[in-house]
Amino acid sequence: MNERFVKHATFVVERTYAASPERVYHAWSNSEAKAKWFSKAETFDFQVGGREYSSGGPPEGPVFVFDAVYQEIVPQQRIVYTYTLDSGGTRISVSITTIELIEAEGGTTLIFTEQGAFFDGLDTPEVREHGTNELLDALGKSLAEEAHG
Repeated sequence: MNERFVKHATFVVERTYAASPERVYHAWSNSEAKAKWFSKAETFDFQVGGREYSSGGPPEGPVFVFDAVYQEIVPQQRIVYTYTLDSGGTRISVSITTIELIEAEGGTTLIFTEQGAFFDGLDTPEVREHGTNELLDALGKSLAEEAHG
């Protein structure tokens, strides 16, 4: 039998975008805008208690299922959600994520904090943080493309 264990971790990723808090918030709160940089949601109900659900993955790899519930929303300032991540039908983590949007000189500073429970070595905080960096880079690219139209 495989050993069962949980690794708890918190990581913080910060980015500053040359976009207003309203534009950055829109990129998270609008399903079409979010689909440009995040997996396209099959369910997207952006309100407290609402759900975001998507499944997919690389053609040769496992199917990943992202299943989130929005816990707190302060327009243009804060988004908090809890989510589970499954891979190939197995739960690999449960997390709480907080996105803070702070108006900065010429744009918005986004502070992304994730607190997670990672199960049985199937996912790690390091892998998740790397993926989060890639996602936030994709968000920045999407915001830049939108600005230059």
